Amino acid sequence: MDANRTPKAVGTAWGLLILNTLGSTGAETIVPLPRSLIQMVTMGALVGAFTLALALNLRLRVRPSAYVFLLTLLLVPSLISSADLEAGFGALFRCGRLAVFVATLWLLSRWWDGGLTFVRHHIRIYFAVLASVVAGALVSPGAALPDVYGGRLVGALWPLTPPQIGQYAAVIIGLTVLLVVGRRTDGRSAALVVVPSLAVLLLTHTRTAMLGLLVGLVLAIGSLVLTSAAARRFFAWAALCAAVAAVGFASALHAWFLRGQSQENFSNLTGRAKVWDALLAAPRTTGEEWFGVGLGDKSFDGLPIDNSWLAVYHEQGLTGIALVAAVVVVLGGVALLRPPSLPRACAIFLISYCALASYTEAGLGDASPYLLHLAVAASLLAAPAAGGGADAPRTPSEARTAFEKPSRRRVPRWARSSEVI
Repeated sequence: MDANRTPKAVGTAWGLLILNTLGSTGAETIVPLPRSLIQMVTMGALVGAFTLALALNLRLRVRPSAYVFLLTLLLVPSLISSADLEAGFGALFRCGRLAVFVATLWLLSRWWDGGLTFVRHHIRIYFAVLASVVAGALVSPGAALPDVYGGRLVGALWPLTPPQIGQYAAVIIGLTVLLVVGRRTDGRSAALVVVPSLAVLLLTHTRTAMLGLLVGLVLAIGSLVLTSAAARRFFAWAALCAAVAAVGFASALHAWFLRGQSQENFSNLTGRAKVWDALLAAPRTTGEEWFGVGLGDKSFDGLPIDNSWLAVYHEQGLTGIALVAAVVVVLGGVALLRPPSLPRACAIFLISYCALASYTEAGLGDASPYLLHLAVAASLLAAPAAGGGADAPRTPSEARTAFEKPSRRRVPRWARSSEVI
């Protein structure tokens, strides 16, 4: 067996990490789920992920990772601010959760080799999450499109909010499109993922996810334009389609982005600006200024902060902001220094998406899907293991066939140089 081959159980551990970050609050489900039950499932998933990762990596072999190292340092201000219990015992519980989350990433870093393995795990697992959302909509359209959310799509089987669903859809759409551009999957398999995910994204009316998807794809595909004819063709067709959509569907696009809100409500980001101003104006001690008030539920005076930087400032102080900024800068800097490649393009997409979403969504300072997106980016930017990763072409002549599965039967032309997602 290839020593560099990633065990299938690693994908299971990754799925458990994703389950842990799905959250315990959101829309009302068809069958009411007690919050205690949801928290038991999500925390059990985290413990399961750590246990499985430890069983797979009993010798504690890890790959050097500036990303996970910075997350480890982020535990310091989190513990300092949470120790005085100003935010309650829940703050220490969240610190413990973050510690186990980071420890699991360390254990899984053994298989970070610059290949696309974790990209495929990410797509498959989040697509399964979206499938549960679609199933809930089919079973009970009224519960999946409630008036309390303005008719936006929510999770009717598991309590997921429209921004969460939009985020998952945008990320897997972007990654799948990049796999197609890089000829690492065929168009038929990609369409089965992209088309329903795009429909889900549109039904969530999540502007941040849509903008993150578009900006991330422009930057990612732009990084391939000089070296990939497929990227140039895709860029040209995308630009043409965007121009046609802007001219022919301008009013529909404008209505979709406004979501029935007034111009004033749209300009102050649906009330977010008021919470931000109040948070910045609140008095703080020197300790709170530097280390925050402790890990909480990313809210201020009972209202969601909805900004990663202000949430980190509130809970982990200026020290936390410096560490989170270092995470984004280091990952972005490493991506820019890498030669053009598909893994680099996927990393650029994930980093740019998280950076843009951080303005209106919280999550960069605690265990969250955003940290998992950045972990995938870190795995893509890791130096290949000795002998190359499972996804790494071994010679230039093998570059287009490195993802083919051995087969004696004749492979159709559409499936050559590709692998299903």
